Amino acid sequence: MYLISTPKPLPFNPYPHVPNPPGCKKRASVALILRVKPTYDHWPSLDAGTNDPSLSVEEQLQNFFAQPWVQHGDPEVLFIKRASREGDRWTGHVALPGGKRDPEDVDDRAAAIREASEEIGFDLTTDDVISVGNLPERVVTTSWGSVPLMVLCPFVFLTTRNDCPTLKLQPTEVASTHWIPLRALLSPSVRTVEYVDMSQRFARQGGYLARLAIRSLMGWMQFSAVRLLPSETQQCTSVPGFVPDDTTKQNSLLSRFKAWTLGNQADSGDLNRPLLLWGLTLGVLADFLDMLPPHSAVELWKYPTFTAPDLQLIVSILTYNLRKRNKREVKLGARPTDTAADSETAALPVTPSADGHDHNEVGIGGLGVVRYYGPGDRTANSYAVGIMLRGYYQRLRVAIWVFLAWRTALGSAAAFTAWRFLRRRLS
Repeated sequence: MYLISTPKPLPFNPYPHVPNPPGCKKRASVALILRVKPTYDHWPSLDAGTNDPSLSVEEQLQNFFAQPWVQHGDPEVLFIKRASREGDRWTGHVALPGGKRDPEDVDDRAAAIREASEEIGFDLTTDDVISVGNLPERVVTTSWGSVPLMVLCPFVFLTTRNDCPTLKLQPTEVASTHWIPLRALLSPSVRTVEYVDMSQRFARQGGYLARLAIRSLMGWMQFSAVRLLPSETQQCTSVPGFVPDDTTKQNSLLSRFKAWTLGNQADSGDLNRPLLLWGLTLGVLADFLDMLPPHSAVELWKYPTFTAPDLQLIVSILTYNLRKRNKREVKLGARPTDTAADSETAALPVTPSADGHDHNEVGIGGLGVVRYYGPGDRTANSYAVGIMLRGYYQRLRVAIWVFLAWRTALGSAAAFTAWRFLRRRLS
C-alpha cells in the first residue's frame, strides 16, 4: 500500500523547540497515535506485532513495515471526542488525546504520554509502541492571533500490535474514541466546512439580544473541516447525555428557543451529529497529512469566511490581492501544510531537505512524516507562520468594519425610503 512504503534510513532530526512567548507560561501536548489494521486477505501470524525496543527508531520502523500484513494493512489514527463541559473552550470537539503539561512532567513528550494514559487508558510506554517523533510545535492564540494562550506540542506514536485493547475512557474528559483510516482523511469527498457561532465573541457583554442581532447580521463563520468516517468507535456510556432522559422536556419554550437561535454547532453534544475534524486539531493533522500522497492539501483548503452573502463578498474583495500573493509565495517557496487553522492557530510548513531527496514520498513508515529536514541554520520562527493565512485575519477585521458600515448605510437608506413612502401615502 502506498501509504506505508518502506523508507530509506533517515537522520534523526526532530522539529525545533518553540519557546513560550513573553507572558505565556502554559504548554500542552497531544499524542497522534497510529496503528495498522490488518485486512482479511493478509491476516497476521500469531507472533506478528512483536517489537524490539533495543533497536533504533529507524530500525524498529523498518522491521515493522517490512511485514506483509503491515504492507497490505490499513493505517489509522486515533481521535477522541471531548465530553461536553460548561465553560470548556473545546467542549464536544474532535481532538487528539492530550492536555496541559504539569510541573511533574519531565518534558513535553512525558505530558503527552501521561495524558493519553489518563484520558483513554492507552499506555504509550510499552515495548509494542514506537515513539516515532514530533510534529511542529505551534503557539495557540486567542482573539484572532493577538493573545498567546499556550504552546502546543504534538508527538507521534505507532503501536505495532495487530489488535487494539479496549480503552479506558475518563467520563469527565472523553465522550468517545474513533479510529479513522488515513485514506478516509485524505479523500477529497469528505472535505466540508464547520459553521461556528461568532456572536458570543463580538457581544460578550450585550446579552442575548445583542448576540441575536449580530448573528442575524453576520450569520455563521465557516472553516475548512474533514468529515470523519470511523472504522471503530468506543463510546463512554457513563457520559451524561449518552442515554437521553426526560430533563430536556422540562425546559421552557423560551429556553429551547434561545438554544435553537444561539446554539453553537461546534459545541453540540448530539450523538447523531457527524464527526468533524477542524480548527486546532486539523492544523496538527495537516502537518502529518501533507506528507502523504496525493499532496493536495493546499488545493483542497478554503479560507475562513462568513455565511452572510454580502459579508462574504466584501471579505473576498478585500483579501483578493493578499490571497493571490500568498499563493504565489507558496509556489515559489516551501509548500505549506493544509493550513486548516481556525481563529487560533496556523500550521507550520515543512521545507525540503538539503540533500535533494523528497522525504514527502516515504509514506507514514518513514521519519519524513515527523521530522524537520530544513537547513540547519533556520530557526523555528522563520517558518512558524502559515503562509496561506499570513495577514488574512487583519484583512478580515477590516472587512467586518466595512460590512457594518455598509449594513448601517443600507438600513438607513431603507428607513429613509420607507419614511418617504409612508409620508406620500398619508399626505
